[in-house]
Amino acid sequence: MDSQIPDITKAKILAAKIRRSVVRIIGCDGHVGHLGGSCSSADVVAALYGVKMRLDPNDPKWSARDKFIYSKGHAAVAQYAAMAEIGYFPPEELLTTKILGSRLQGHPDRLRTPGVEAGTGSLGQGLSIANGMALAMRLNKSDSRVYCVIGDGELNEGQIWEAAMAAAHYKISNVTAIVDHNKLQAMAPCEESMTIEPVADKWRAFGWNAVEIDGHDMEDIFHGLDAAKACEGGPTVLVAHTVKGKGFPFAENVVAYHNAALTPELYREALEIIEAELESLGRCAG
Repeated sequence: MDSQIPDITKAKILAAKIRRSVVRIIGCDGHVGHLGGSCSSADVVAALYGVKMRLDPNDPKWSARDKFIYSKGHAAVAQYAAMAEIGYFPPEELLTTKILGSRLQGHPDRLRTPGVEAGTGSLGQGLSIANGMALAMRLNKSDSRVYCVIGDGELNEGQIWEAAMAAAHYKISNVTAIVDHNKLQAMAPCEESMTIEPVADKWRAFGWNAVEIDGHDMEDIFHGLDAAKACEGGPTVLVAHTVKGKGFPFAENVVAYHNAALTPELYREALEIIEAELESLGRCAG
């Protein structure tokens, strides 16, 4: 991507491309896909992969890299889309997602996919993995960081809170958790399934620095990530307020689009929306 484009615009363009790829991956041939949670976290994923993380797609095992853990692994298509756009593998490979034998499976697979750091999606485990990686970086005197995106429904899992206690106790300041707080789980609103509020105050009670951000405002996302990096006394969580299905009016705040198929009409509508957004962003970048 053009190095002359401002970072915030660059990240916005990447977020739109991620959403476009999510739609293309799902397609309109009856296959279902995780549109809702992939699109609610797309802006955060774009900020990290497009600007904020230290990465080398040509050397996925680079020892000085930052690491990304998508604890809500069912939304892996957003991660795949970001990785393809920055060069980990060809974008056309995205259309093989979830096909038997493909290295892009429905949940991320560390053993198959270059750049994936952990197999996730058995919900609740990602933050524990991130803590272990961050502690290893500390032992190696590395200044690299670990970013872990967690679903808000995932906060129902007890292991998340065990990991939160451990990170605070050991003052793991090089781990940043990001809660994709879109308020919807797979089957119902979070408040109906299991009350999780007040989310930020709960993390603070566990000893974390908690920052609430608008998870679709790129400038706010950048400020939150910068604040997390500057906090040296312990771990930081960004509670990112988001909209499930963001970018597509027919899917926004609709539980059914947690994992759903697209009709040909909705498929075309979604792509038209994104192409118009990319055209507008292109004019801004120019």
